[in-house]
Amino acid sequence: MSDSMPGTPYLEQPPQGLMTWPKLLKISVPIITAFTAVAWWNEVLLEWGILLTIGLTISFLIRR
Repeated sequence: MSDSMPGTPYLEQPPQGLMTWPKLLKISVPIITAFTAVAWWNEVLLEWGILLTIGLTISFLIRR
């Protein structure tokens, strides 16, 4: 038995329209990085961190 896990649980390709982690990261990382850079530039990094934390917490609670 192999020690590595398969890349996808599907036989060939994931179903069309399914949001996988690689797709999600390709979309979200540049957006969050841009917003963080703008917050840093405008010296509102603390407020951005608080807003991001609240938003992610609400998202977590809704999806539970």
